[in-house]
Amino acid sequence: MKRNKLIALLLFTVISMFLLSLTASAAETDLTNPIPGLNVNIGTSTATGGSSNTVTLLLLLTVLSLAPSILILMTSFTRIVIVLGFVRTSLGTQQMPPNQVLIGLALFLTFFIMSPTLGEVNQTALQPYLKGEINQTQAFQTASLPMKKFMFKHTRQKDLKLFLDYSKAKAPTGVEDIPLTSLVPAYAISELKSAFQMGFMIFIPFLVIDMVVSSTLMAMGMMMLPPVMISLPFKILLFILVDGWYLVVRSLLLSYG
Repeated sequence: MKRNKLIALLLFTVISMFLLSLTASAAETDLTNPIPGLNVNIGTSTATGGSSNTVTLLLLLTVLSLAPSILILMTSFTRIVIVLGFVRTSLGTQQMPPNQVLIGLALFLTFFIMSPTLGEVNQTALQPYLKGEINQTQAFQTASLPMKKFMFKHTRQKDLKLFLDYSKAKAPTGVEDIPLTSLVPAYAISELKSAFQMGFMIFIPFLVIDMVVSSTLMAMGMMMLPPVMISLPFKILLFILVDGWYLVVRSLLLSYG
């Protein structure tokens, strides 16, 4: 036992001396070869367009940060993703299909529905701006007109009047005179109402199946058996037989016709 203790003490001493030698050599290396510093100087640009380029970059970063909000509130994405969420909830399949699948399908359906509007924006605003034929202000005004036409077509007049009256804006003579600050929220709440109306219609047949299964189980005295376990296969079977995804997507496309 004493011999083992002496060997362990000897090993500990050797390892400690080795670590101390490594630390000393590393310190000497740091003193002889110091790490170079990095200086970052922020100053004003001497070029004529320096400030304008900085403002342009800030505006582009702002637009990119607001891109998700623009996608959600100014396109058909809101109605589509809510209706697809209602489909999953009414089926009672928990996380099937997953969120990634629903959002991906909603994005591609949005691009498909918005393709005529986005194509017009590209031809009338984006391409002339890239070629230098118009400035940023003209490009924004030209690009906002097709988006205004799309949103105005699917906005209820009552919702639009609510925001116009609240802002005490003048009665617009045309679509181009409607401010985006009033049109965008009016379009958003109109889309929410349409989406919930479609969701209610989707819920009805599945609710009937749940009621029938619950009544049958109570009549048979199977009160301890969860009705969801019995009704879920029947709801999935009904959805498959009527080709539910086709009907849902077809209804969404026709609602923007």
